[in-house]
Amino acid sequence: MITRKWAAAGACGLLVALAAGLFPAGAAAGEPAAKDSPKVELVLDVSGSMRATDIDGKSRMAAAKQAFNEVLDATPDEVRLGIRTLGADYPGDDRQLGCKDTRQLYPVGKLDRTEAKAAVATLAPTGWTPIGPALLGAAEDLKGGNATRRIVLITDGEDTCAPLDPCEVARDIAAQGIHLVIDTLGLVPDAKTREQLVCIAEATGGTYTSVQHTAELSGRVKQLVDRAATPVVTPVATQGGKQCQGAPKLGAGLYTDRESFGEHRWYQVDVRPGQELRASVSIAADRAVNNDYGVMLRAVTVHGREIVRGSEAGDGRTDLVSTGLRYPKGEADGEDADGKPAAETVCLQVSNSFSAPASVKATPGMPVELVIDLVDGPDGASDAASFGLGRGWWLLGVLALAGLLAGLVWGWISRWRVSVWRTN
Repeated sequence: MITRKWAAAGACGLLVALAAGLFPAGAAAGEPAAKDSPKVELVLDVSGSMRATDIDGKSRMAAAKQAFNEVLDATPDEVRLGIRTLGADYPGDDRQLGCKDTRQLYPVGKLDRTEAKAAVATLAPTGWTPIGPALLGAAEDLKGGNATRRIVLITDGEDTCAPLDPCEVARDIAAQGIHLVIDTLGLVPDAKTREQLVCIAEATGGTYTSVQHTAELSGRVKQLVDRAATPVVTPVATQGGKQCQGAPKLGAGLYTDRESFGEHRWYQVDVRPGQELRASVSIAADRAVNNDYGVMLRAVTVHGREIVRGSEAGDGRTDLVSTGLRYPKGEADGEDADGKPAAETVCLQVSNSFSAPASVKATPGMPVELVIDLVDGPDGASDAASFGLGRGWWLLGVLALAGLLAGLVWGWISRWRVSVWRTN
């Protein structure tokens, strides 16, 4: 039990060390120099089903309007916010017209709370549920600049305008590499609606939330708007090579890519003597996949010799699979043309063993997130910091000595108790 606890503590220490050293203070790839004000668009379902009175004794539309008013009052000044509707204007039965029923109610920009509230107050449940076209429109509304972009979709049902599948729309938006996140909120705990909204959110790295009360809706939307205003590291889109030679050369930072089922992608990283390469990769299973899958990250020399690898496997439906590796490079005597220690080019190979039924689309590939960091390496070959155990082997010595002393004390106490029992 003691050994297990110390092993867990060591693992936690390793994770803390990785997190603490992930992004150094200096500028790195994936860290924006100057960001525009964050942009958020709230997309509200105003279809006929929003007339239902099952949220705190009032209609879904009334609950949404109340939540919107509270959100507009609490929106940070630096956020440029817009509102788009779906199903708000066409009340008829013509499917072709109903599936085009989406418009921008309030433009994305500096928020005028009074004007935005007045626009929301005019809404009444009307028509169809064209979620796919609404997402395409919202993505267009948020185009331009390098701001953080977020869509918050609030709906009480699944899309009624197939075959324009909103999940495929979300994947296409994600494949554009514009780093637009879609969060979804479902007002009805329906299995089909939930499945569709989860798929939309996962395709873009967003979240799904089921809400059944006005306070929950208001609180969650506020949270998502505030999250858009929080500075984050923006991933850099890249495309790995088919082999190490000619693969893109990356520095420390956060990168995104796409990888097909069973594909291998390569990247290059220069590691100088005295540095430690820390890398991790995550692949999102953003569609239905077969059981038995795995992800592998390998560090290889340019001559093909494997240095170290990390892998993770699973069996069952999992949304994200991650693995990582660490490679400390020792000191060297050679120098490059700039008088700095000569760097070693390390090839990183990202592989997956995902597969899917023939009915599942293979394109675009699954989202890949690659994190690379270069930090000062351990002081020497005997430095146990490279194993996440602390600096030097003294920690192992302390653990061994503590275990020995504990065993001796426990043995002495046991013998004393037995002798007292026999005496009495």
